[in-house]
Formats: sequence, structure tokens, C-alpha cells
Amino acid sequence: MGNTITAPGDASRRPGLNMVLWAMQGLLFLAFGALGLMSLTMPIPKLADLLTWPGAVPELLTRGIGAVEVAGAMGVFLPALVRMQPWITSYAAMGLTTVMICAVGYHMMLFQGKAMLPSIILGVIAGYVAWGRETVLPIKGRG
Repeated sequence: MGNTITAPGDASRRPGLNMVLWAMQGLLFLAFGALGLMSLTMPIPKLADLLTWPGAVPELLTRGIGAVEVAGAMGVFLPALVRMQPWITSYAAMGLTTVMICAVGYHMMLFQGKAMLPSIILGVIAGYVAWGRETVLPIKGRG
């Protein structure tokens, strides 16, 4: 029948959406993992050459944001991948969305229009993953 109702979490009936969500989760894992590791390990002057904000905020804040980004990157991908506590995925994506909302606010405050675009894009992707994995297509845990 044409009007089939799909139960939430039924990835077999929505393979396209499942693939899109996995691709977005992979993108978030790579982007926030790389940015977070850079923020945690690179010297601040080098990091400030690549990104606008690290030289303008205290080093501890830069390192803290890096730690949050690495944790979010792992949380948005790994629990779903191994299917252990997969609910963490949507919450990690919500956290990354919050980080990007803060980043957009920071760039708006300093009138850095071009710097807002990556934050907006990553924030929208993270928000979509949070919504998709929480309500539409949650990952089922083991057992």
C-alpha cells in the first residue's frame, strides 16, 4: 500500500534517511574531532592564525572548547556505531548544536560575518542529527 506508516527507529523502511544521518554523523565526527584536537594541542599563536577566535579568548577557554568538541565528536558517532548507549548520539549532537549557537553569537558580536558560515552549517547539521536520531530514526541498542 502507498500509505504505510513507518515506526520510529525502523531503518529498514528508511534506508536513504539512515544513510544521510550516518553521513552527517561521520562529517560531525571528522570536523569536530579535528577542530577539537587542534584546539587542545596546537600552540595558541598558531591556532589564532588559522581561526579568528583563539587569540581573543583565554587559553583555558580555548582548551575547554576543544575538549567539548572532541567529546561531542566521539559521542555523536561512536555510541551509535557500537550500539552501546546509542541515546548518547542525539544528546551529543544537541551539545554540538549548542556550541555552534554560541559560536554564531560570538561571531555576530564581533561582526565577523564570514566566520559565521561554518558555524551555522555545522550547527544545522548537528541539529538535524539530534532531531533525526532522537525522534525519527533512533539507533537501537544491543540486546
